[in-house]
Order: sequence, then C-alpha cells, then structure tokens
Amino acid sequence: MDFSNALDISAAGMKVQGARLRIIAENVANADTTATAPGGEPFRRKTILFESEFDRVLGAELVGIKDVKPDKSDFGRAYRPGHPAADPEGYVLTPNVNTLIEMTDMREAQRSYEANLRVMRTVRQMLEQTVSILR
Repeated sequence: MDFSNALDISAAGMKVQGARLRIIAENVANADTTATAPGGEPFRRKTILFESEFDRVLGAELVGIKDVKPDKSDFGRAYRPGHPAADPEGYVLTPNVNTLIEMTDMREAQRSYEANLRVMRTVRQMLEQTVSILR
C-alpha cells in the first residue's frame, strides 16, 4: 500500500464519522421535539449503519455508510396536560432520544475522527521525510 492509499482510507473514515456527528447533532437538537397535535408522533431518533466497501482502484477495504434508519425504540411519556399534543389523560409522547447516549456516541465519533486525522498527519510527515531524503 502506498501513501496515497493510506490517505484515501483515512479520508473515508473521516467522512463517515462526520456524517455520524451530523446525525448525532440532529438527534440532540430534537431531543425535546414533541408532536404538535394529539395522536402525533414526536421526533424519532436516527441511527447510522456503516459497511465495509471494497475499492478496486485502491485494492483496499473502505468504510462507508450503509443506511440511516429511525430508532424503533418506544417513545417516552410525560404528564403535560396543557400541551397541544396531550392525550385525554394529559400525557404527551416524548422523543426516544437519550442525550447521555448521544453525548457518548459523539465522543466516540470524535475519537475515531481524530484517529483518522492522526493517520493523515503521520503519512504527511513520512512523505515530507522521504522528500527531504531525496533532495
């Protein structure tokens, strides 16, 4: 594997982790988004699925995004009798977003992004050292 392949592989990792961070940001931003009418559903958490993709040009496995799917876990319920989406008993469905889980996922995505960035920096340093030897 040459240096450019290593850069392409790391770039693919950074791309999917960036997409993962966007999904997490959307989940956090909508953590309190309820329905606006009785019987409506609140925001449903989204999850991202990765897959391994073989790149024939590089001759290497790259990570890619397989799908972004809604999380099918149950919604919460909160007693808010004055809310426009409250049922006859005064309960409102709340999103299935747990901000603690989202923050944990965000930290993991950040670490993975940083690891791929470190690989790119290391490859760049190796290239610079190679060029300096050739001068």
